[in-house]
Amino acid sequence: MAIISVHNLRKTYGEKVAVDDVSFAVEEGEIFGIVGRNGAGKTTTVECVAGLRTPSSGVVEFGAGLTDVKEQIGVQLQDCSLPDKLRVGEALDLYASFYSRPADWRSLLGEVGLDPGTAFSALSGGQRQRLSIALALVGNPRVAILDELTTGLDPQARRDIWKLISRIREMGVTVLLVTHFMEEVERLCDRVAVISSGRVLAMDSPEGLIARAGGRQRIVFRSTAPVDALRALPEVTSVSRDGDEVVVTGTGDLVAAVVGALPSGQLAGLRTERTTFDDAFLALTGHAAE
Repeated sequence: MAIISVHNLRKTYGEKVAVDDVSFAVEEGEIFGIVGRNGAGKTTTVECVAGLRTPSSGVVEFGAGLTDVKEQIGVQLQDCSLPDKLRVGEALDLYASFYSRPADWRSLLGEVGLDPGTAFSALSGGQRQRLSIALALVGNPRVAILDELTTGLDPQARRDIWKLISRIREMGVTVLLVTHFMEEVERLCDRVAVISSGRVLAMDSPEGLIARAGGRQRIVFRSTAPVDALRALPEVTSVSRDGDEVVVTGTGDLVAAVVGALPSGQLAGLRTERTTFDDAFLALTGHAAE
């Protein structure tokens, strides 16, 4: 059942069209991603959903018993800034006072792994993002809108945030996730809308969009043995050779099929590659992700 439905959303600023006829639905309990390059219209879209901006036209509807948007939607925007001397516990206690039925912010601290006595100025980038997520959840929302929350983080901090988002969904919160990191989409999202120049180009599961881009595997290895027979294998779609380096593309259990078809000991340095969400994004938009 859809908890958020967006119909023909459009947002303009004078002559500039930021969002152009965007439609999608977010099902309760899922992590729904909105992905696109910087300036694609992702943030404007979710700010309209959250009520922070007024659409020029179109409709945003809420279902599944979500009746009080201010109480039941938590929002984490791209930039989180608090007074330097404000402590983590003080910030959460303050934000909790804004809601009629807030979550226990002390329990949230355990989820995000922060010390209530730490001043905002002493937090690292990853810790500030975890605090930002806790502030989005302190109202005990049914939906969390998280906008580019891992931008600028180191790889370990990014993965820590990914684990936290997965735990948020396990807590029963529906997540609307905005990102331009393709690996983030593959790791977290149940479904994703690809936005470019303010329009939705495609919407599916990450696996479904990868399949549209070909969904093929690629095997690279070295061999001096004849490889023409590989072209007859049902799993193989193409074979190319440059000296002793062989490149095979195909589907299914490609590795087993190729290894089984070559003489024993006639294959070395095998590595496999697969179509990624980066490839799918490039195929859909004509641009690589940042």
